[in-house]
Amino acid sequence: MRRLALAAVLLLGACSAGPAPSEVVPRSAAAPQPANASTVSAAPSSSTGEEPACDATASLRPGPLPQAGQMPAGSTMAKIAQRGRLIAGVDQNSFLMGFRNSFTGEIEGFDVDVARQIAKAVFGDEKKVQFRVVTAAERIPMLQSGAVDVVVRTMTITCDRLRDVDFSQVYYQAGQRVLVRRNSGIAGVEGLADKRVCVASGSTSLGNVVNRAKTTVSVPNWTDCLVMLQQGQTDAISTDDTILAGLAAQDPYTEVVGARFTDESYGVGVPKGQEDLVRFVNGVLERMRADGTWSAIYGRWLTPLGPAPTPPVARYRD
Repeated sequence: MRRLALAAVLLLGACSAGPAPSEVVPRSAAAPQPANASTVSAAPSSSTGEEPACDATASLRPGPLPQAGQMPAGSTMAKIAQRGRLIAGVDQNSFLMGFRNSFTGEIEGFDVDVARQIAKAVFGDEKKVQFRVVTAAERIPMLQSGAVDVVVRTMTITCDRLRDVDFSQVYYQAGQRVLVRRNSGIAGVEGLADKRVCVASGSTSLGNVVNRAKTTVSVPNWTDCLVMLQQGQTDAISTDDTILAGLAAQDPYTEVVGARFTDESYGVGVPKGQEDLVRFVNGVLERMRADGTWSAIYGRWLTPLGPAPTPPVARYRD
């Protein structure tokens, strides 16, 4: 009998140990914001105070591609070949475009495969590439410092950016849209006037939306925006449809709404003054269009955006 009484006391003690669940995490507790999140009140300005005028998407005409493994002596490509690997700046947080596969640990996506094609053209082996993860804000500084040979990271070609880096021809044509929680009542960019919208710092999306929303929050990565949307800290995310498609694929309670309200022409970023590498990359992109590689890569990653379109037509200035 004493054993039963003791067991009952122990059981009561175990059941009553610790605070009530509502005391562990109060329901009123505010969800933490991502690191380096900040509220933006005005569109970022260029270093000269205004956007210069140029024919941004016209690049350098490529010559014949040299045979893989036989880069011209003294060229930028020869230096890359001598190193033994291409160093490419990519994303690891944009599902479909550049993301880390949680099963294999490898970085994959449309942009990643484009970088692999550049490495293949240099070495004859697409695996001879070192991926360096960069945020949107780090793309230009990484090119300027020489930390990477190229950046293939949903990077829109603009006249402002062309002052600091060079670009290949357009390899993908995207457009900015809006991602919201299902049944939010927001149908597109026009519905953001009294809403909170999240964007990534260093992206063209920031300037395109900051004056269209009541509050704009800037964060380092697009996955940070998705977390804020899930936690109710923002009402919408606005950026390129390629990135939004990847975010929507990760959360079935979200949807992409509205039509494109910008044109975003993606180019491969190259350090300023390396014209031979720009022409070489353009030759690789020409070959990808001609032999079906571009369409195959689209089919591998971007079918959530619809059937494969015709690859962007190259435009050259000389």
